[in-house]
Amino acid sequence: MDMMDSFGKIAAPTRPKNDFNYETDCRAALAPLVDGLLDMAEQAGWDRRKAAYTLMLLSAQRVGRQGGA
Repeated sequence: MDMMDSFGKIAAPTRPKNDFNYETDCRAALAPLVDGLLDMAEQAGWDRRKAAYTLMLLSAQRVGRQGGA
């Protein structure tokens, strides 16, 4: 099974990165995906809070590796 199929599409940004609402739009685009991922982790037996914490750590590591901002 392709994991991306279960997540669907992410809406593309419609504003420039420096726009005040860019981050809000990004949150709105990603929130359903994060909710779905946490639901899947919980259904598999993982603690939802620990899974959320782990997602934060994994995200920070990946941004750090790329030197992104």
